[in-house]
Amino acid sequence: MIKVLVTDKMQTNYSYECVAPMGAEFAINFRPELTPKEMLQLGVFGGKYLNDCTEEFPSDWFADAKLAKQEKDISLNYFSVNASLPLSEWVRKGWIHPQDPRGWFQWYCRYYMGRRTAQEDIRQINRWKSFSRHAGAVRKFCEPFDYQCRKKQRQALLHWAYDSRNI
Repeated sequence: MIKVLVTDKMQTNYSYECVAPMGAEFAINFRPELTPKEMLQLGVFGGKYLNDCTEEFPSDWFADAKLAKQEKDISLNYFSVNASLPLSEWVRKGWIHPQDPRGWFQWYCRYYMGRRTAQEDIRQINRWKSFSRHAGAVRKFCEPFDYQCRKKQRQALLHWAYDSRNI
């Protein structure tokens, strides 16, 4: 069992234990199509996510990551569109849990690392499953592999570990 101590701009003195092997033993109903490393390499969140968290996660996740140096840079996103709500909106909607103040992707990174938190895992996996409706919309309204069609939905799907490049 590995214990991870977190100290970044949004959390200090928070720790968690990795009780599952990295990238393994996921809930049976949770099958993300992309790893956190793949997501960061593809370009998500305008390159402005986890920039101050590189100590918490494996360094190879960041080796080829598309990260913004200063402000959010939409050109770093795979589909070069803004598909994110501001964190303040996530807080307003009650989607943020105190253990993961950056939201779903932070939860997913920690889950991928091996952290398990029963109730929060169920909540976040249910949110992930419900997001798949966007893949259905892309399939319904777009020709296969027409990356100009519904670019914002395709980018948002990448943010949720669905590989919209395959639709």
